[in-house]
Amino acid sequence: MSVRVYVPRDTSALACGADEVAAAINAEASRRGITIELVRNGSRGLCWLEPLVEVETTEGRIGFGPVSVDTVGELFDAGFPNANSHALSLGLVEDLAWLKKQQRVCFSRNGIIDPISLEDFEAHGGWQGARRALAMRPQDIVSAVTESGLRGRGGAAFPCGIKWQTVHDQLVAQKFIVCNADEGDSGTFSDRMILEGDPYRLIEGMLIAGLACGANQGFVYLRSEYPLARQIFVQALERAREAGWLGTNVADSGRAFDIDLRIGAGAYICGEETSLLESLEGKRGQVRFKPPLPAIKGLFGQPTVINNLITLASVPDILVNGAEWYRDLGYGRSRGTLPIQLTGNIRCGGLVELGFGVSLRELLYDYGGGSASGRPIRAVQVGGPLGAYLPESQFDTLIDYEAFAAIDAMLGHGGIVVFDDTVDMTEQARFAMEFCAIESCGKCTPCRIGSRRGVEVIERLRQGVDAAANRALLESLCDTMQHGSLCALGGLTPLPVKSALAHFSEDFQPRPPA
Repeated sequence: MSVRVYVPRDTSALACGADEVAAAINAEASRRGITIELVRNGSRGLCWLEPLVEVETTEGRIGFGPVSVDTVGELFDAGFPNANSHALSLGLVEDLAWLKKQQRVCFSRNGIIDPISLEDFEAHGGWQGARRALAMRPQDIVSAVTESGLRGRGGAAFPCGIKWQTVHDQLVAQKFIVCNADEGDSGTFSDRMILEGDPYRLIEGMLIAGLACGANQGFVYLRSEYPLARQIFVQALERAREAGWLGTNVADSGRAFDIDLRIGAGAYICGEETSLLESLEGKRGQVRFKPPLPAIKGLFGQPTVINNLITLASVPDILVNGAEWYRDLGYGRSRGTLPIQLTGNIRCGGLVELGFGVSLRELLYDYGGGSASGRPIRAVQVGGPLGAYLPESQFDTLIDYEAFAAIDAMLGHGGIVVFDDTVDMTEQARFAMEFCAIESCGKCTPCRIGSRRGVEVIERLRQGVDAAANRALLESLCDTMQHGSLCALGGLTPLPVKSALAHFSEDFQPRPPA
């Protein structure tokens, strides 16, 4: 009798040798005359245990990890895949405390299904939201999303329902749904994990958005650095079309919706929605002036919904379980769940999905296990390279958009990068300015020139040149960039710099020459 064995095909697992482990398991099973069915699943997000190998049993799936090629033979000697006496055995994966305490919505299928199997997708609740949407009036779909309190997960946290309502109300023949999967923030990988582990979820969310707003065409803008995500998503699109979930007659409803995949060229600025539209139109990725808003005049001048991937991936469950269910998962005005990515100097890095309201400290220690180095955590940066650096005194801040805004910080795309007490915060501040200088589209002076001057001023501070005057100059420059830049790249670059100055001022003291 065949035993089903799961080995992740997720990029993080591949980086840890998952392909080699899969090949070794197949070879060892063949050598011993054991019949197995090897399934390449996505990742559950326990990155520190990758490759996480799972075996299907009548009681549930037994996990082993992290598995290496060298330990495959030992696993079989211990009875693999039919026994779990090896030291790498983790027991039932669903019972792991790290997973059991989470509230998995977007990632409920990740690591469980074969990502490109439509049968697996449907067996685990796939297309239920789309079927409900096909039976609803467009306005009722929009109202459900609005009432759920879903806000954009890309960083701006703008209410999703307002965008959808605006596009819905435009009385024109052509509208578009655009998914921003240009996941460029440091410490973020949730978009990639969905595309590699549950790609039909995004297709379903975009289809629902199209039905709600009257759009028949969608585009996914994916960063070029995700070749495996691209490969898997292309396969998913083809299979969805063959099954009738995309095309001119979606699920025999008489309604049309299709999705094209477009690949970026590595520009961070194209994560900004109007730059993304410029790039989709074949132009240089530069920020557009607003108004007009993309919801009124977006892609090719037509009304356009632009949402982050996680935003769209959240939609199917809202229609299946109801707006009130989703709203009750959150905290304050931050509704639903947020996939939080723990990276940097952290013992148990990976993806944690929880309802808003958990504290940063709980994430760092209860889930992250403290620093990987074993040294004290001195600072964390939340929200990507433009996010504030938070000291230990702010670790009790709740994961909530308003709570972070109150301490001059932002949640962004949910990425958390951890630093221990060896970090040089002056160097981190310098990096923020340098990053902006490199990635600026060049359209506005505060961002284009201010970031370059910022690097120079920080260098003078490091060298002890007229420290008081240069510190005042740096703070003034930050204010100019914050209030005078055309988009969030220049406007938010001062956030990490000002937070480093405020909370780690001792690092900005003059230092002796090396």
